[in-house]
Amino acid sequence: MAFNLKKVLKALLLSSSQPLAIKDIQAAFTRFHEQIYLPGTEEKVEAAEGKAGGEGEAPAPAAESAGEAIAAAESAPAPVEEVAEVLAEAPVEDPELYSDVPSLVTAAQIREAMDAIAAELRLADEGMLLIEGNAGYRLVTHPRFARWVRILRQEPPPVKLSQSSIETLAVIAYRQPVTRTEIETIRGVSAEAGINKLLERDLIYIVGRADTPGRPIQYGTTDQFLEFVGIKSIDELPASDVLSSRQIDEWLKNSANTHTPTDTDMGLADEQLPLEAAPAGAAEAGAAQAGEAAPASETAADASTATTEPPPAEPNPA
Repeated sequence: MAFNLKKVLKALLLSSSQPLAIKDIQAAFTRFHEQIYLPGTEEKVEAAEGKAGGEGEAPAPAAESAGEAIAAAESAPAPVEEVAEVLAEAPVEDPELYSDVPSLVTAAQIREAMDAIAAELRLADEGMLLIEGNAGYRLVTHPRFARWVRILRQEPPPVKLSQSSIETLAVIAYRQPVTRTEIETIRGVSAEAGINKLLERDLIYIVGRADTPGRPIQYGTTDQFLEFVGIKSIDELPASDVLSSRQIDEWLKNSANTHTPTDTDMGLADEQLPLEAAPAGAAEAGAAQAGEAAPASETAADASTATTEPPPAEPNPA
């Protein structure tokens, strides 16, 4: 009977509560061939006479009488029986599981077997699913049984993220590592509440500090975010024209170089509105009034000068 890889993988999945990666499965097959099986042996009980002590020790003197021997036996502590560990007899091994085990199982063979197991579980519709996450394969309960699982664990129902938190999470996922200032620049509103909520849910974490003045904190997504979205890596996020790196860089650059908006920026035509025509002769009248005002001012200045000058002195008659 040929080796059944699918049965072995199903048993390994059921035996572990942690995700099972392909490298872990390959390591298990490697250890299988490295193990050394020792046959069970029976321990022989050695005679106490002449064996308990060392070779150089003198034998104990014989009792002179039967009474002394009985008294010595009663006063001596009872000997401790040594319990020998005996290996249990190995059960008859199933040739489908332990015969012709390959020394190397390729990743393609493991994925093919896992896909077959996942298809069988979906077809059986017994509440179990096999999913592949970023850390490996794992058996999970079907989402329709989530209420029963929460009742068993006495957990409250999940709380949905607000629209603001989802927008903040999207910016971090596509832009990471990203600072709070960049998030607020892109969204146009404060992001402090959304970041704190995402940190509490373990969907984002602090990556480090940016190499800019002030050393602001940078944020990135966690492995739990990948499970929350249902992907294995960030590369599987759908392409977004709105949150592309090129467009975000352009937004941040434009926000740094702010300028006064013009009519063109606001969508208006860049042209001057016509002014009302001035009445004919208005300019000439204004010039004439200006010309007339000048002599009047000069006359006023002459009058003031004449007033301030002292009158000429009259000759004194002899």
